[in-house]
Amino acid sequence: MENVSRWKWHVRGKWNTREDRIPSAVYLGVLWVGMALGFGMDARNFLHQNPPLALHLHAAVFTIWMFLLTAQVLFVVRNRVDLHRRLGWLLVAWACLMAVMGPVADYTVIMAQVRAHGPIPVPFEAIHVVDVGGFLLLLALGIARRRDPATHKRFMILSTVALADPGFSRLIGYAVPAWNPQPGLPFFIYFFNGNILLVSLMLGWDFYRGRLIRSHVIASISLLAFLYIASAMLNSKPWADQTLQWVTAWAK
Repeated sequence: MENVSRWKWHVRGKWNTREDRIPSAVYLGVLWVGMALGFGMDARNFLHQNPPLALHLHAAVFTIWMFLLTAQVLFVVRNRVDLHRRLGWLLVAWACLMAVMGPVADYTVIMAQVRAHGPIPVPFEAIHVVDVGGFLLLLALGIARRRDPATHKRFMILSTVALADPGFSRLIGYAVPAWNPQPGLPFFIYFFNGNILLVSLMLGWDFYRGRLIRSHVIASISLLAFLYIASAMLNSKPWADQTLQWVTAWAK
């Protein structure tokens, strides 16, 4: 009977949501480990390349997001929901800034490559689109469900999980430098190891506690599905040709 109850999907959290506070802090801690170690190990190489100002601003904006999200989680853990709510709309505004700085940094890198090598295809754009698009969509869903604390917590963490791959992929790159995965499933596991880990932790714990929320389960599986599609598109010639057309137009 207990196993059956674990498979029950909830439309919203009907339990005491205080019990979700520590798991949220754990997921955030895992995010910090992957992002801090991944980007930390890459910091010397990044600075050695004398990156343009736009990339420094991009790094600062996304790092501040992590601190803002951490403050939100800690406010709830410390039972300061009043401060959590006051800071919430600042996070919304900051997310809009991230939605701008992500593409700006991406464009800056591509134009640097164009100046050095001429217009080239950039199939990696598929991953950038899914990362930023997934972050914004999941964040919007989290804001829409803010009156349902259990669902709200899960979507807010999941929105940042959508951005986990740059840090975690750098980390595994340092840990297993000889691994050169091919596009498709090998690359998906390699590059999105952090996303897979965090989604598995979140859904696994909810399953163990019998607290699977239907919308969160669907969103989590959909995120991984779109990330897999993005990784498969790296080997797609039609997609590469399309990105070459875009880069050529941007270069003009």
